[in-house]
Amino acid sequence: MSKSESRNRTALLPSIRCLPEERDAIRQKATDAGLSLGAFMLRCAMSRKIVPQTDHKLIMELSRLGGLQKHLFTQGKGIGSKEYAEVLQELKKAILRIDQRFD
Repeated sequence: MSKSESRNRTALLPSIRCLPEERDAIRQKATDAGLSLGAFMLRCAMSRKIVPQTDHKLIMELSRLGGLQKHLFTQGKGIGSKEYAEVLQELKKAILRIDQRFD
């Protein structure tokens, strides 16, 4: 947003009533998107695109789990091993966590 556009925004909207759980979910989505609460709400209301900022820690965990899975696979145990299946499940869980954060 340009500085002139920012300065022209002088109108205020009244407060919005919601449940505490809704407030917390909206705040979390704004944080995940890397936006202030006001900027997030404005973009939602104006049907503007919101590009989420991916959580760096979650990406690092996926990378670690992928490396562990590759290690187990190359050790010759392959698909049938219990460890390989456990790592695969953890990778799936992590991917689902990322997906659920931005629904």
